[in-house]
Amino acid sequence: MNTNYFSKVRILDGGLGQQLLAKGLVATGSLWSATALINEKYHQMVIDAHLDFINSGADVIVTNNFSARRARMIENKVEERFDYANKKAGELALKAKEISKKNVLIAGSLPAQHNTYIEDQRDKKIIEKGFYDQAALLESFVDFFYLDVLCGSKECGIALNAINKFNLPVLVGLHIKKNGKLPSGESIKQLFEKCENKNWLGIIAACVSPEIICKAVNEFKQLGLPFGYKANLWKIEEPLPASAWATGADEIGKDPVETLGTRKDYTDIRFLDFTKQMVDKGATILGGCCETKPSHIRKISNLKN
Repeated sequence: MNTNYFSKVRILDGGLGQQLLAKGLVATGSLWSATALINEKYHQMVIDAHLDFINSGADVIVTNNFSARRARMIENKVEERFDYANKKAGELALKAKEISKKNVLIAGSLPAQHNTYIEDQRDKKIIEKGFYDQAALLESFVDFFYLDVLCGSKECGIALNAINKFNLPVLVGLHIKKNGKLPSGESIKQLFEKCENKNWLGIIAACVSPEIICKAVNEFKQLGLPFGYKANLWKIEEPLPASAWATGADEIGKDPVETLGTRKDYTDIRFLDFTKQMVDKGATILGGCCETKPSHIRKISNLKN
C-alpha cells in the first residue's frame, strides 16, 4: 500500500463490537465480539456490520478479532478456537470488502495481549507470541496492521518486533488517560522516541474520549507523522477493563454499556463538530471506537471532500 496513505483525510470505521451487540449478538462470557467469530451463525452479522461502516463512508475497516487474543480465549476455555477465530476475522472482513465493491483497506487488529486499558506486565516472550500468532493468521487478508489500544512502549516495542518479518506497515493506536499519559506513565512523545520506525503509517489515540483527544492533539501534531483517533463514546471517561463487566464464567456476557455507559447526547452532529476541530488541528486519521456508530462515521465522511 501507499505508505503516505494517511497524509490526507481518511475515515476509519467505528465500534464494531458494540455494533454487533446492537444487531443482536448474544455474547458468551467475556468473549464479547469474538463470540461472533467462534459461532458460525453470527458470521453474516460480522460481514453486515463491516458493510454498515463501509456504506457509511469508511475508507478502512478493522478486523473483528480484538477479543480473540489468546488470554481472553483461555479465560473462556476456547483456546483451541484461537486460530479459527483470528483467521475468520480476516476472511469476514475481506468478504465484506468484496461485497461492497469499494476500494477500502483492511487493518489487522493486534490488540493489547492481556487486558485492555492496562499495561501488560507479563514475560516478553508470552506477549510477543500473542502478537505474532494473531499477525500470522491475519497477514494474508490485511493491508496493514493496527496496534489496537496499546498502553506503553514495552508492549509497543514487543509488537513491532513480533510483526517485523511480515513486512506490512503499521498504524499505532495508543490508549491515553485523563492526565495525558499512557497507562504505563509515559508520554506520547516518550513512546514515539523509543519505538518509532520506518514502517509507521501514523499514530492515533485509540479508544479514548473526545475530551482526552482534544487535550492530546497538540502532542500528536508535534511528532511529524499523520495522526488522529478512534474515539470512544463511553460515559466513563477512563474506561475499565473487561474484568469489570464480564468474566469467562458468565453464561451470557454483559454489554459493557451496563458498566461504562453510553453518551446518548453525543450525536452525529456533535461528533462532526469535534472532528472538524481536530481536522483544523491537522488530524487526518478520523474514526471511532466503542459506541461510535455508523451514523457518526457517515456524518464525518464528507470531510474527505
